[in-house]
Amino acid sequence: MSQTTVVLGLGFACGAAFGALSQRTRFCTMGALADLVAMGDSNRLRMWLLAMATAVIGTFLLQAGGLVDLSKSLYRSASLPWLSHLVGGSAFGIGMVLASGCGARSLVRLGAGNLKAAVVFLTLGLSAAMTLRGLLAPLRVGWLDTAVLHFPAGQHLPALLAEFGLDPAASLAICSLIVGGGLAAYSLAERDFRRRDHLLGGIGIGLTVVAAWWASAHLGYVPEDPETLQEAYLATQSGRPESLSFVAPFAHTLDLLMLWSDTSRKLSFGIAACAGVVSGAAAMALAEGSFRWEGFVGTADTGRHLIGGLLMGFGGVTALGCTIGQGISGISTLALGSFLTLAAIAAGALVALKLEYRFSGAA
Repeated sequence: MSQTTVVLGLGFACGAAFGALSQRTRFCTMGALADLVAMGDSNRLRMWLLAMATAVIGTFLLQAGGLVDLSKSLYRSASLPWLSHLVGGSAFGIGMVLASGCGARSLVRLGAGNLKAAVVFLTLGLSAAMTLRGLLAPLRVGWLDTAVLHFPAGQHLPALLAEFGLDPAASLAICSLIVGGGLAAYSLAERDFRRRDHLLGGIGIGLTVVAAWWASAHLGYVPEDPETLQEAYLATQSGRPESLSFVAPFAHTLDLLMLWSDTSRKLSFGIAACAGVVSGAAAMALAEGSFRWEGFVGTADTGRHLIGGLLMGFGGVTALGCTIGQGISGISTLALGSFLTLAAIAAGALVALKLEYRFSGAA
């Protein structure tokens, strides 16, 4: 079995574990915020924060052990396109409310038989492709991406702390333990939260992100590719270390399916992870007896999901990630851009939820 095949297989496995855990524990970022706004219930929000904490600490251990080098990941670049993070994150947050969940949740719902999620997948993938290199790309590249702050040492918390003369390894440890420990402490402080499914969802989802980093950045790392004579990360679309993310891989999946006979198109880590999420969620739904076909209830419902998918595709590509890609995978690298995107997603979703509840109450 080739090294590339092993990496792809692990990408699928990480996605399958994510899908099964999400289906079992109802892990959902939009649902977490909706629970908080509608009922004041913070349990699913704490599960999301515990997943972040697990990912931060687990990723730190990988780096401290010399197993991965995330300085080469997309998140830790020297440039911070702050406007893209804010605009893209806000658009994504609004979109996930309209579409009844983020891109990752749509894959989970698709696996459980929800046909509305299939429409979101297609719409989000099309919008993401348009934003990557299609109709919307000039807006992103020519307008939003031009608002940039530069950080020569990298735009992540350990690099900023190291500017004060601290050793880089110590800076990484301090930032990781403060952020990861703080998130874990907050999540676990509520007694009602400390239940099996909540802990399983938070810790399990976080570990899938850590495992994905290990698969792509350690097992997939080649110091010298025989074809290019340069270092390479096998099977990743970006040619860099990657973990779980669910926006650009939608576009790459559609691209592969439409141009299958084009030998330049290859199965990637992100595509394998997407397939894994659907498969894992389907297996869990069938095992639980919760699998059921579900469709739209009317034109308004259809329109909401179409607009939501379009906003998430544009927003996710513009902000370089989604609630998982930036909200957990990106946060695990302690990148400033990930924190900006996460705040913008939460703000956009909270505004959309409050407006939705206000208008539905008025009706």
